[in-house]
Amino acid sequence: MTRPRVYLAGPEVFLPDPQRAAAAKKALCERHGFTGVFPLDAGLELGGLAPRDSALAIGRANEDLIRSCQHLVANLTPFRGPSADAGTVWELGFARGLGLRVHGYSNVARDFAARTRAFLRDHPDPLAVESFGLADNLMLAHAIEASGGAFVARSAPRAKRYTDLSAFEECLVTASRSA
Repeated sequence: MTRPRVYLAGPEVFLPDPQRAAAAKKALCERHGFTGVFPLDAGLELGGLAPRDSALAIGRANEDLIRSCQHLVANLTPFRGPSADAGTVWELGFARGLGLRVHGYSNVARDFAARTRAFLRDHPDPLAVESFGLADNLMLAHAIEASGGAFVARSAPRAKRYTDLSAFEECLVTASRSA
């Protein structure tokens, strides 16, 4: 019997050693009965391509990888601002649109409204804060819950914000119950 495949969405692709992050996540996937699929698994050769063509090739490859999976676990830890990485958010929505079970986690437990207010304290804007008491934008929470998935938020030390895998592993435990 083949193991269910889980797409590992998140900003880890931007870390100095993304393959190390991929290996750690894939090992946890194996332990919980899944095959982890990391965005860089497509093994693209981008040499000689213009930046725009590289970006489009990466997008197509990631869509193909997501289509090959039954689950997606998204690292929704705030990245480059108070919210999750925009590419990760898009991948979560794409997976939800395909009918995959989606899960999310964050290594920052402070709610979205509080993070956004702190981020914008020097730039008051009454429309800038979405205040539903959720970990991130309401559409992310909706997509995860509507798919039957789970969202886990934990407070990791700042130095381990993108590498702590305890919330990720909790998502895998939940996913294994529904696989």
